[in-house]
Amino acid sequence: MDLSIKYLGYTLKNPVIVGSSGLTNSVDKIFKLEKNNAAAVVLKSLFEEQILQKSVNEADNYMYPEAYDYIKQYSKSNSIDNYLNLIEKARKAVQIPIIASLNARTDGDWVEFAKKIESAGAHAIELNISILPFNPNIDCKTIEKLHLTILENVKKQISIPLSVKISSFSSGLSNLIQQISWSKTAQSIVMFNRFYNPDIDINKMELSVSNVFSNAEDLMPSLRWIAMLSEKFDTQFVASTGVYTGEDVIKQLLVGADAVQIVSAIYKHGETYINTVVNQLKEWMQEKKYFSISDFKGKLSTSKIQNANVFERVQFMKYYGSLD
Repeated sequence: MDLSIKYLGYTLKNPVIVGSSGLTNSVDKIFKLEKNNAAAVVLKSLFEEQILQKSVNEADNYMYPEAYDYIKQYSKSNSIDNYLNLIEKARKAVQIPIIASLNARTDGDWVEFAKKIESAGAHAIELNISILPFNPNIDCKTIEKLHLTILENVKKQISIPLSVKISSFSSGLSNLIQQISWSKTAQSIVMFNRFYNPDIDINKMELSVSNVFSNAEDLMPSLRWIAMLSEKFDTQFVASTGVYTGEDVIKQLLVGADAVQIVSAIYKHGETYINTVVNQLKEWMQEKKYFSISDFKGKLSTSKIQNANVFERVQFMKYYGSLD
């Protein structure tokens, strides 16, 4: 039974990757994840806003302009140094790939961080582009061009593999993915990132935070899009959000995903739960007499099935038409 896959040029022992989160922010946690069958980890993100805002906040405590500039530069370096230190120590402690994560929404000086991350020993970088298209004065072409510009500028800084994690907020999502694929900047596309979700406390009349964790229903958007796009482009696809069970992993592989990322299920059940998910995948493969992931990967993508319209909007009528 061979559960191994190829991802970003590396051989992973199975398709289950632990996504960027607090689960991957220390060497001890990463070591435990590896021991419980995680195939790779994506480190907790280094946020563009986090670094820049920390620089400004610390610098504002100093009244002299020369001190302001010095502290601003120092706090940038200090944040980066902590992140680089984690990469270096994790590389020595575990055998699985360490994928660094940069969370960005603009194109700027932060792209230089990528070069330092590579020097620290990261196997790859996952670039999480978090752009919420809330401004009516900015059209979709401008936002999509920004995706490509950010990717191109980061790619210029590094030689290690680059992955991009995108949101579903695009008026032409498949076209954006096509442009990313054609640009040859990112070797994989992770679908999809999760935005901070605000809520309202109607008693206190205050803003609050909605559920941080994903749920089982969150699996469906990536399942749909990977099914429709996985066979069309020369790039790898990774399913993120809503992956809770071995059955979820199987579904994503069947529609063409190369790997999955799991986070919320581990928060809820602990790192040992990765073994449960991997064993469920293995048992299903034994039952179906599949000896490797490639034996069934993509068998239910839209290019391989006859009733591909189940993934399209026309099913809206069929869905509600069956309800009384």
